[in-house]
Amino acid sequence: MSESVRDVRPGAPTPGPPDGGAPLPRRHLVFGVVALALLMFSQDQTSVATALTTVSEDLGAGLAWTGWIVTGYAVGQILALPLGGRLADQFGGRRVFLCAVTAYALLSCLCAVSGAIGPLIACRFLQGVAGGVMLPAANGIVAHHYGRDRDRALALFTSVFPIGAILGPLVGGLVLTVWSWHAIFLVNAPLGLVLVVAGVFLVSDPPRRRPERVDVRGIVLLLSTLVTAMVAVSALGAIGTAPAGLAIVLTAAVLAVTGGYGFARHARSRTDAVVPWRLLTGRGLGIMNVTNVLFGTAVVGFSALLPLYAQTRYGLAPLAAGALLTGRAVGTIATSAVSVALLRRTGHRPLLLVGMGVIVLGLALTAAPPVGPAETWLLLAATVLGLGTGLAGPAANNAGMHLVPGDVTAITGLRIMFRQVGGIAAISATTAAVAASDAPGFTGAIAMVVLAGLLAGVMLLAARIPNHRGRW
Repeated sequence: MSESVRDVRPGAPTPGPPDGGAPLPRRHLVFGVVALALLMFSQDQTSVATALTTVSEDLGAGLAWTGWIVTGYAVGQILALPLGGRLADQFGGRRVFLCAVTAYALLSCLCAVSGAIGPLIACRFLQGVAGGVMLPAANGIVAHHYGRDRDRALALFTSVFPIGAILGPLVGGLVLTVWSWHAIFLVNAPLGLVLVVAGVFLVSDPPRRRPERVDVRGIVLLLSTLVTAMVAVSALGAIGTAPAGLAIVLTAAVLAVTGGYGFARHARSRTDAVVPWRLLTGRGLGIMNVTNVLFGTAVVGFSALLPLYAQTRYGLAPLAAGALLTGRAVGTIATSAVSVALLRRTGHRPLLLVGMGVIVLGLALTAAPPVGPAETWLLLAATVLGLGTGLAGPAANNAGMHLVPGDVTAITGLRIMFRQVGGIAAISATTAAVAASDAPGFTGAIAMVVLAGLLAGVMLLAARIPNHRGRW
C-alpha cells in the first residue's frame, strides 16, 4: 500500500513500519514536533545559566547555592536517561513523550513562581528528570516514523542542540532585559502546550517490545549507583575549599562502586533488567559506552569550561567569554549536514575518528599560546572543535544503534547518560584544580591538554567499533 493511502491513526499503536521498513506519512511533521521539544530542552539549559547572578540577588541566595539550579537540572537528567528508554518500551513512546513534555512545561511554571532557592532547585531537578525521560522516547518516535531512513533522521538531531545553545543566551538575555528571570521559565509553557496538542494528533505509537513489568530492584540499584557517583563527582569541586570534601568523595565513591557491583550482578542475572547487560558490554557496545564517556568528557566539558578558562587565563569579560561558544555551535551546525550526507557511504567509524581527531586539535589550540588577540584565537579554537563535533556527532549517534536496532530508545538514553557523566566529571575535576591553583589560567590550559589526551587515547578503542555502511 502506498504512503498516500496508508491508514495511520494518530495515537494508536501501529504494526508498521517494521524496523527498517517504509517511512510513515507525516514523518516530517513528527520530526518537527520532536525537534522542537529537543530545542526547548537545549535552549532552557543555556538561557537559565544567563540568569544565575540575577536569581542569586533576587532570592538572597549565595551563588554556590544558585548554581544548583543548573547542576540539579543536569543530575536529574542523568538519573532519568537510562529509565526513559525502558519506560518508552514498556508503556509506549508516544505516551511517555507526551507525559514528559507536559511535566516539563508544568514544572517550568512552578520554577517561575518559586520564591525561594530551595523550591527552585527541587523543581529544576524534577524538570531535568522530565527532560531525561523525554529524550530517549523522542528518538524512538523518530526511528519508528522514518523506518529505513531513520539513520539520517536521528543523525540530524546533532544540529538541534547547538541551535538551542545559540538561542538560549539570546532568549535569556532578552527576557532579562525586558522582564525578569521568572519569565525565562514561562517561555516553556506555551511551547509545551503546542507540543502536546501537536503530538496528540500527529505522533503514532511505536510498537512495544517488552512486557509491562517494572524492574523495581534494578531501578533502585541503578539510581543509588548514579546518585552516589554524581555526589562523588560533584564533591570533587569542594576538596580544595572544605576539609570534609575528601571524606565525602571517598564515601560516595565507595557506595557508588558497591551499588554498581550490585547492579551489574542484577543486570547479568535478569533478562528483563531495566538496563540489560547486553546493552552495556555486548557486540561492541562496551567500547562505544567507554567512547561516549570520554567523548562527553571532552565535548561537554569544553563547553562548560571554556568561559572559565578565557576569564582566568586572559581576563576576558564574562559576556565575551560566553560568546566564544558561538563558534563551537556554528562549527557543529556547519559540518553536521556533511556528516549526515556521508554516513551511509563511509559508515560511521571513519567520520567518528576524523571528527574526534579534529576535536583533539581544537582542544590543543585552546591550550596553546594565542597567535594574535586572545579572543580571536579562542574563537578559532572553539570553531575547530565545533567542526569536529559536527563530523563525529551524527556518527557517534548511529554507532551502536545498528547493532541493536530494536533498542533505539534504550541505547539513546545510555549514550546521553554516559556523555553527561563524563562531562560533569571533567567539569568538577577541572574546577577543583583551578580553585586550588595559584595559577588558575595555566591550570586550565593543562586541563585542556588532558582532555585532548583522553580523547586521543579513546580513539584507539573507537577504531575497533564495528563499522556499518548503508541503512540499518
